Amino acid sequence: MSVPLPPFQRLVDAHWRDVARLAAALAHPDDAPDVAQQAWLQAYAAYPSLTSTRNLRGWLLTITHRCAMDAHRANARRPVPTAHDALPDRPHNSPSPSSTKSGLELTGTLADPQLWAAVRALPERQRHAVILRYVADLDHAAIAATLATSPAMSRRLVSDGVAVLRKALTDD
Repeated sequence: MSVPLPPFQRLVDAHWRDVARLAAALAHPDDAPDVAQQAWLQAYAAYPSLTSTRNLRGWLLTITHRCAMDAHRANARRPVPTAHDALPDRPHNSPSPSSTKSGLELTGTLADPQLWAAVRALPERQRHAVILRYVADLDHAAIAATLATSPAMSRRLVSDGVAVLRKALTDD
């Protein structure tokens, strides 16, 4: 069943910032532009076969989330070049503590590096739920759809993540 779809460019114009922000929040800083581009390519390929136009933003953010996870998996398989006499003291994907780029600076806003360090330290599902809720501004139903879980579980993941962040930031 085909539904009348708005031109794809109108969708891009309306949601490109959301896709870029979510890609920057979920992917490694070097991979964020590629993740956003891959999400748009996948969305463009699937766009003609959509059967509903009810929540196009949520559909785009779900695609972006999946592309970010694909990038993480690809990075985990990629070899890390090293000098013969020294091995790195941290994985290739972890940000340098001396780096001036925090997760939110990638979205164009200055932020507390301590907060983003605590966000990066959250367990993966809690981190994604918190980012989807507070960076992408999704409701719990959309978070549940993106993470393939129930709305109650998405509430729990966000709540637990925020509790861990509060504890980590007030204990210091």
